[in-house]
Amino acid sequence: MQQVLSAAQFFDGFVWQSNVELLIENGRIADIRPCRDTPQATYLVPGFIDLQVNGGGGVLFNNAPTIDTLRRMRQAHSRFGTTALLPTLITDQLAVMQQSADVIAAAIAAGEPGILGIHFEGPHLSAPKKGVHPLQHIRPLAEAEMQLYLRKDLGQVLLTLAPENVTPEQIQRLTAAGVKVWLGHSNASAEQVLQALAAGAQGFTHLYNAMSPLTSREPGMVGVALTDSQSWCGLILDGLHLHPLAAKLAVLAKPRGKVLLVTDAMSPVGTDETEFDFFAGKVTRQGNKLTDSSGALAGSVLDMAAAVRYAVNTLQLDLAESLRMAALYPAQALGLTDRGQAQPGHRADLVQLNAQLQVQQCWINGEAQLG
Repeated sequence: MQQVLSAAQFFDGFVWQSNVELLIENGRIADIRPCRDTPQATYLVPGFIDLQVNGGGGVLFNNAPTIDTLRRMRQAHSRFGTTALLPTLITDQLAVMQQSADVIAAAIAAGEPGILGIHFEGPHLSAPKKGVHPLQHIRPLAEAEMQLYLRKDLGQVLLTLAPENVTPEQIQRLTAAGVKVWLGHSNASAEQVLQALAAGAQGFTHLYNAMSPLTSREPGMVGVALTDSQSWCGLILDGLHLHPLAAKLAVLAKPRGKVLLVTDAMSPVGTDETEFDFFAGKVTRQGNKLTDSSGALAGSVLDMAAAVRYAVNTLQLDLAESLRMAALYPAQALGLTDRGQAQPGHRADLVQLNAQLQVQQCWINGEAQLG
């Protein structure tokens, strides 16, 4: 199958080009060439990649780990430019983790579009920094969980853990097998964080949130994250999880390419849902804020296009860099070489934005997602 997409402004992940058309063949970009007739005031950019998606479209992965849930999540987020994602399982019992892994494996084997693998956010977290993760399921890393993470049929596996509850030897074993270990929901000392990085940990999950803070005599996880040049940091740019100055500090402190956007999205994304079941309780939505019964933040209703707009409009970041934070850098964090940029031979995962950076159309493997 062959099709042609044109744009007044095209961003390939590195540079802008004016008045171009992309030849798409068999789900990949076959050629990029100049053209005359292009839609005015439109941007064609690489599809967004979200490494932390708990739900969307009215479903939460923990509540219903099924293929239908994955499809509804993907469809909901594709409305906002996400062309690939890591379905994220919040701290839960082993049986739910195993069921979720089986579903991911089946989706990948079937070629389900946009599903990269799985993000296990927990259960090996710190109780003092658990956020809304259920305390009854927080536990050390046992061999049963280790064998689950080491499966070879799950695509990309990202595991968020607290280094004070997992040994450096366990981190080494995980990373040697290709698991991406990120640190978060942790009250670790700076020394414990440094040991985890030396053992192979590669990033920090939703920087600042649910982690030991930077202070004058104990830099904590935040201090290490900001000063380590090799690790990635995810930011939730919903205006609620972070003060804009904290977000700007991260961008200024980290080397270019090491800060990326995530949503931490829950089930209401793409719906009018105002509350949903969350383990034994409920999460309530007021505007764009999700809270549990205690008033604690419980994920977000953020989408990737909104995160890009926040980066541009509130943080005053360059549009190109904001787009890289939503596409290229997440791809690089996972080691993906054919996503996150739009080059000949790469997947035709693309987003069309208008002048206000609202999504007009989204393509996954060259197939339009918005009817």
